[in-house]
Amino acid sequence: MKSVLLLAAENAVLKGAKVGGMADVIGDLPAALEQVDIAASVLMPGYGFLASRHGAALVAEFTVPFRDGHWSMRLSILPHPRAQSARIYLIDGPSLDAAPSALYHQSSPQRPFADDADRFALFGAAAATALCNGLVPMHDVLHLHDWHMGAFALLRAFDPRYLALRDIPAVLTVHNLALQGTRPLAQESSSLAAWFPALFASLGGAQLAQLADRRYGGCINPLRSAINLVDRVHLVSPHYCEEVLLPSRPEAGFIGGESLELDLARHRDRGTLVGILNGCNYDNDGAEGERGRPTALALVRTIQRTLIRAQAHRRDVAAVDFIAAACLPELFDNEQAFVISSVGRLTAQKVQILRQRRASGETVLEALLTQLRAWRPDARLIMLGSGDEDIGREFQAIAAQQDNFLFINHYDEALSEALYLRGDLFLMPSSFEPCGISQMLAMRAGQPCLVHGVGGLVDTVSHGHNGWSFQGETPLAQGESLLARLAELLPLVGSDTWRRVATNAAASRFDWPAQARQYADMLYA
Repeated sequence: MKSVLLLAAENAVLKGAKVGGMADVIGDLPAALEQVDIAASVLMPGYGFLASRHGAALVAEFTVPFRDGHWSMRLSILPHPRAQSARIYLIDGPSLDAAPSALYHQSSPQRPFADDADRFALFGAAAATALCNGLVPMHDVLHLHDWHMGAFALLRAFDPRYLALRDIPAVLTVHNLALQGTRPLAQESSSLAAWFPALFASLGGAQLAQLADRRYGGCINPLRSAINLVDRVHLVSPHYCEEVLLPSRPEAGFIGGESLELDLARHRDRGTLVGILNGCNYDNDGAEGERGRPTALALVRTIQRTLIRAQAHRRDVAAVDFIAAACLPELFDNEQAFVISSVGRLTAQKVQILRQRRASGETVLEALLTQLRAWRPDARLIMLGSGDEDIGREFQAIAAQQDNFLFINHYDEALSEALYLRGDLFLMPSSFEPCGISQMLAMRAGQPCLVHGVGGLVDTVSHGHNGWSFQGETPLAQGESLLARLAELLPLVGSDTWRRVATNAAASRFDWPAQARQYADMLYA
């Protein structure tokens, strides 16, 4: 049985270790790969709380060369709960700790990525040390995920202390090309020279050229470093794999290679660039869409619990959330109310199209709500998500003014599942989307989707078959296209056409076993 070690920052099988879609992939892959005779273990930070929360056994204490000294680390291990052949390794140390509700730090705008770049540089050194010292078994393939593992790729390629790692093939999955972890090369406490001073002094011009950020002079780009220093690069959908070979044109509403297109093109020319769609788990009987539509009362109670829990991790209590909770029964006084649902991180990537301002002065979101109210007074838009604080405040203000818009500035697994099951139309207006999991989960529950035709949304939502899509040549044109498409769809609600599309959505399959076979053949062979 071939062995693969997944090195990642998140893992959905561990409570508290999920932020985005990467966590779902890391959580699902080991069980899927086991079905194709691959044992896939996970090595990740313990963040100071995962080991104790999940009963991991402490197996070693060791030191890691970092900055100008040696840092103390702990290694813990636990069985993988979904794959008998897999293990989960957790590395802990004071500088890797995080709050249980927030894996990542929010650095100041003047020092973007600084705190997390420090932590993942230390983790990269700790992971390399643990492998080379035999604390974590050497595997047949090292599978790195996103910019967080850039320091590990750098040490593997250039640091003579980790020479043994060069004999192991390394592949990189890019979940989101827009997040690159860029930091200064030197003259800053969060920099390559500060993390690994001896290594930095030894690097030549050709080596530094593989690490340097193309947009910001004098900076290291961890994601670019990983792309240039691994053997294969994997993008998480075939369509996104094509988009990233083109330069981004934000003014035209197109997000492509984000300055990394030439590096990715070199992999394409060598035949080492791969696009494999992420998967989704399905019940064996295919009954996901038949689990039962939540009643209005059940949905109201789930939302109320979520709004109350959301305050537990906030410094300031959000009065607008409690006002929303108090108004919930009125929002759902009709059991048959039409619901547009939307679940996702609150970032410009996910909602910038909704924020576009039209000639009339209203945003696309406000126009959508007006359109929805004119069609049916009981129609609602429910949006669940957290992230950007400015966007959160903006959407809270709109929700306070619009009685058909409920915005829950939080993330909750139970509520997201309820919205997938209760929603009538799922809205996913991402400006770009490497793969996307929300649309798969909505379709699995029998909810058709309205999506922007980009990235993995193209590979999963077929217009007029299992959902609908919109496009446009600028961000505002994309917003106008969304409104026009919705105007076409609303009169179809309840029709044979609508039911056919919903049935096709529920029947669509993007199952992990099929994707795992592609991993085996295209990434690990």
